[in-house]
Amino acid sequence: MTETLTERGRAKADRRAALLAAAARLFADRGYAGVTLEELGQAAGVSGPAVYRHFPGKAAVLAAILADASRGLLDGGRRTAHEIADPSAALHALIRFHVDFALANADVIRVQDRDLDSLDGTDTHEVRRLQREYVELWVDVLTRLRPDRAESELRIRAHAAFGLINSTPHSARIHGRRPADRVVRSILEDMAWSSLTS
Repeated sequence: MTETLTERGRAKADRRAALLAAAARLFADRGYAGVTLEELGQAAGVSGPAVYRHFPGKAAVLAAILADASRGLLDGGRRTAHEIADPSAALHALIRFHVDFALANADVIRVQDRDLDSLDGTDTHEVRRLQREYVELWVDVLTRLRPDRAESELRIRAHAAFGLINSTPHSARIHGRRPADRVVRSILEDMAWSSLTS
């Protein structure tokens, strides 16, 4: 019985992940308002009504995309920062971590940029809370690295670095072709380090 429940739970989690990935692609391409629940289900290989087994509606799908991404960044950032005592090495690791996220989640970044305002107040508050905690994680590392700088300046630098890294879904194309991820990664990591430490 336990094995069956585990398999069922795993299948449900896989279906939820597939729905969120399909929704992120569709919302990134057409905007939240331009996608119906039926289209979302079809893109994930289920009927529109089957989406309700996982989410109470389209707004909940958008909230899950943005909250899951923000929570993933915060949890991963905490693990990254807490595993490394040296602040310079910790900052390098955080930059690599965020670049990895940006390269793997271009659709989510585009949805965040365009559709965050479509969330209701409670969901917006939760996403913003997670994002603020993530920023403060970076500020803590930067403060250890540059104790001569004001926290307010370091916070601005952190936001600027996120803007730079998160621009990849919009800017990492040359004449319609995307360069290799290793090229993009190297450029982003170097520029983020410079913007944070200069």
